[in-house]
Amino acid sequence: MHSIHDNNHAASMILDVQKLRIQHEQNILLDNLSFQLHRGKTLALVGESGSGKTISCLALLDLLPHSLIRSGTVNYAEVDLLTLSAPQLQSIRGRKIALIFQDPMAALNPLHQVEKIVGEALILQGLSKQSVRQQVMRLLQDVGLIQTEALLKRYPHQLSGGQRQRVMIAAALALDPEILIADEPTTALDVTLQIQILDLIKTLQQQRKMSLILISHDLNLVRQYADDVIVMNRGRVEQQGATEQVFQHPATDYTRELMNHDFGKALAPSVTPIVLQLEQLLVQYPIKQGWLNRMTGQQIAVEIPYLTLMQGECLGIVGESGSGKSSLALAIVRLVQSQGQILFQQQNLNTLNQKQLRPLRANFQIVFQDPFSSLNPRLTVQQIIAEGLMLSHRHENHHIETKVHQALLDVELDDSFKHRYPHELSGGQRQRIALARALVLQPQLIILDEPTSSLDRTTQRAIVQLLRRLQQQYQLSYVLISHDLHVVRAISQKVLVLRASQVVEMQTTEALFAHPLYAYTQQLIQASQYHSIN
Repeated sequence: MHSIHDNNHAASMILDVQKLRIQHEQNILLDNLSFQLHRGKTLALVGESGSGKTISCLALLDLLPHSLIRSGTVNYAEVDLLTLSAPQLQSIRGRKIALIFQDPMAALNPLHQVEKIVGEALILQGLSKQSVRQQVMRLLQDVGLIQTEALLKRYPHQLSGGQRQRVMIAAALALDPEILIADEPTTALDVTLQIQILDLIKTLQQQRKMSLILISHDLNLVRQYADDVIVMNRGRVEQQGATEQVFQHPATDYTRELMNHDFGKALAPSVTPIVLQLEQLLVQYPIKQGWLNRMTGQQIAVEIPYLTLMQGECLGIVGESGSGKSSLALAIVRLVQSQGQILFQQQNLNTLNQKQLRPLRANFQIVFQDPFSSLNPRLTVQQIIAEGLMLSHRHENHHIETKVHQALLDVELDDSFKHRYPHELSGGQRQRIALARALVLQPQLIILDEPTSSLDRTTQRAIVQLLRRLQQQYQLSYVLISHDLHVVRAISQKVLVLRASQVVEMQTTEALFAHPLYAYTQQLIQASQYHSIN
């Protein structure tokens, strides 16, 4: 009886990885990773940035730089993938084992329309144009997209974040793979979209009897979707086993830390002067159609009747993708045109021309979601932080050195970082440099556009604590845009909820979480709690 069970178990095994090791010269990047993946099951690889999750999956298909040496065995269909040549692997990549990546905007070809992106693998198989189109439309429907015919001719930049992620999943499923590797498939999405995408992947997995390797830094999110979990830390396995077993008996401090969703409490509100006031703010984008790209109307991006922000206060802005959060942020700092009043330091920014605006710009700064693309790769950290000071022409060189040193101290980095370039920094360090660049100008207001979404939980917690400390130390005002309600609750004194460019509600943070007035806000809060079931 026992041997029959063993035989069944062996028959259901689709991938067997034993003692996988990756090294670069003397540095071991991944050591002794062993696991078995079974048909129709989900295995999650969890850990913070740099733990070895992604490189271990790229190693399976020989997608790593050749300077990295792989050893061990990866048995799939009775063949060791590590022994195959590039042409032999070509018949497995995409066809048998497919990948979907964290950032669809970077992974999708910006020059191709949706029809070609999803249908490329089918075209290479020699299918007729008509047959490819029918299959592409079916795949788009399978991943929950509607009006599929209209989507065929769109380019990636014309899609929302959720649509791009679905198109990438459709492209990965085109050849009906047996194993799907999903690398952080939801980090850049808001909470409601995250759940939709993960539920979609789960449904497709069951329909197609696929096996799934899910890479994530969010252990709580993994709990809903994975059968087994491997917790990784600095290239080594901290703990592995059945998901519930790992959750009920975390074996190390590191595993417990990954489960911790407590970001601490926001500072208590205090009565201070008003820094920013918005009245009847309206941002509209032109709608252009036809061959001549003629303007046929205006689409409202965001509309804010009235809003105030006090000195030392943080306003959290939440809402799904496309709700108008980023448009509001860009309007406040005059990077997009708007109507209405933006009162900052008793001046209406909307009545000032660029020359009048320039001296005020140092007082309001913006920190973007992806520090890697907002930091100049050709400049050192010192040059990046000093750039704003140099432009103002008000500072002598030795003053600039002192201010850069202080800005690095403020973000808890030492002077050894001054001579590094962005590619030599981790995600968390890059985000600290982006903050230092804003802080060095001693602004009153900093707009934080998704400052933690691409970071792992441990780094997120450290950035949240840092933002809170700076808020208190310098009486900074923040406008915080985030889809992570845990982060919003930990920093903001009040929260504005946007949906489809309109204000749904605005309350103090504690009142909003305790008594949301509208069903949409309740949905957002439930979705975030769904992520942190312990």
